[in-house]
Amino acid sequence: MYLFCYPRHILRVFLLSLCSFGLSLPKAAWAADVTLTAPGADEDLTERLRGASAVLSVQPDIDVQGLLAVALSDYRTLVQVLYDGGYFSPEVHIRLDGREAAAIQPLYPPRSITTIAITVNPGPRFTFGTARVIPLPDPTEVEIPENFATGLPASTGAIRDASHAGIKAWRHAGHAKVALQDQDITANHVQARLDATLYLTPGPRLRFGQLHQTGETTVNAEAIRRIAGFPTGEAYHPDHLAKVGTRLRRTGTFSAVSLTEAQLTNPDGTLDFTANFEDLPPRRLTFGAELSSSDGLELTGTWMHRNLFGNAEKLRFEMRLSGIGDSSDLDGRIALRLDRPATLGPDDNTYYLLEVERLDEEHYKATRGLGAIGVRRVFSDTLFAEGSIGFESILAEDVFGKRRFKYIEGNLRIEKDRRNNRVSATDGYYLDARLVPFIGIDGSKSGAQIKLDARIFYSLGGSDTVVLAGRVQLGSVIGPALSEVSPTLLFFSGGAGSVRGHEYQSLGVPVSGGIAGGKGYLALSTEVRGKVTDKISLVGFYDLGLVDASSLVSSSSQRHAGAGFGIRYDVAGIGPLRLDLAYPVDGGSEDGLQFYIGIGQAF
Repeated sequence: MYLFCYPRHILRVFLLSLCSFGLSLPKAAWAADVTLTAPGADEDLTERLRGASAVLSVQPDIDVQGLLAVALSDYRTLVQVLYDGGYFSPEVHIRLDGREAAAIQPLYPPRSITTIAITVNPGPRFTFGTARVIPLPDPTEVEIPENFATGLPASTGAIRDASHAGIKAWRHAGHAKVALQDQDITANHVQARLDATLYLTPGPRLRFGQLHQTGETTVNAEAIRRIAGFPTGEAYHPDHLAKVGTRLRRTGTFSAVSLTEAQLTNPDGTLDFTANFEDLPPRRLTFGAELSSSDGLELTGTWMHRNLFGNAEKLRFEMRLSGIGDSSDLDGRIALRLDRPATLGPDDNTYYLLEVERLDEEHYKATRGLGAIGVRRVFSDTLFAEGSIGFESILAEDVFGKRRFKYIEGNLRIEKDRRNNRVSATDGYYLDARLVPFIGIDGSKSGAQIKLDARIFYSLGGSDTVVLAGRVQLGSVIGPALSEVSPTLLFFSGGAGSVRGHEYQSLGVPVSGGIAGGKGYLALSTEVRGKVTDKISLVGFYDLGLVDASSLVSSSSQRHAGAGFGIRYDVAGIGPLRLDLAYPVDGGSEDGLQFYIGIGQAF
């Protein structure tokens, strides 16, 4: 049995505290040998006992009074570990130089302690006899934990999980004020059996009342109500409440959003909630850089205002300058995007986009401007879609000469992100599908561009030590001939975003007088990522790219490939710093070894 009395324990710890402030008692430093043995316990239980014991991890400069207090607290800690493991008739002894710690008078502690022996006899492991949670809204649909059942090993953890499952079931049935009223738990030490019956009080079925606001925020109260989409009058359900919090958080305006239910229900059967807000700093400035031997240095910068007009509008200004140090001229891009949340509904944003870009690539030059208006719909935490319509003008010069293209352009995009980490995924997948239909104006031809980016990640052995990563990129232009479409809509291969080891956008399709972009595109990338330490990882990779003059790639498509290895150094809060060394293995390139430096994984 458990050889200790909790009230006396508390009294002794209290007396020890008084002694440390008001009495002069021995203060000898601790240099004792400590052992913990658990006869009859398996290795896993023994290790859990060792990990829980405060005496085993106490600092060596502690005095005798402090050590005695730690030993007294260990009784409760070790018994709790045993209860969690299903051992409900244990014996725990903590002996200081042969004396039971619980029997030592706190006013007369020993002057020194040289040995501490902890002995734990777990006793038999108990099994559940009766295991019930009553009442339940629909016992056939409630997911009570499988380990809370007659004949299975008993534990306090299983009882807690069963209680939480019952409460969750009632809350999902609309009973927000359900509570654990009582619990009847009886241990039969002769038969090593534990009978547990949990009694729940569901309370009335409730509806959502009003959403009140507290905290200091500069976002207008009306905008908060519109963004939240609080379901006043609807039957209570935790998922509806979680969705309210998610809508408010994804605006990016608040550093914290908490929703608290009222202590008392309203006479009409509704339940009010209070939302508490803390704002993020309204402005944010970020910078980025990426360096490669073939593309030169690329610098990016972003300035963002999170609450431009007081309704959680997000204004984002982006700048990019690339090709610094490269043989080609500089490329540059300036973009301005304004997002207005909950304009068509709590899950719908409208956005406005202005973009100007100058491109000087190996096989073409172009200056383009775009203005568009769009709608973004969020379906869940992992799925969103957006569509826009706008006007784009492009002045381009390539192998076909200098031309101007004008398009009324749509842009439909769907993204599904099930990665466990956006910066350095070890499990899950990512899908990004885009359709860009364009209608030509002033002689420009009409058509459509299709793009797909799919990535998958898998950890070998269920750990993050070795990760397999794969990526597929598909592209197709349907409609006009190569000479009748802007080169900015065609596809090239090569560089950090497609095939490492080859210069950026170096692979196209041969035409009379030079190289043009392709209407069909396929890029395949594979990586094996292995951790060397918690911070350092090594990566081996192989990339393959195909470009075709037709809308689909085939065995006759232009192709090239590259392979190499890389190193990653993980920086908390930023992601891995990346260095890749790649060499062309197919495609006739004479560029030799290429290197790429950046932040985050290659994909």
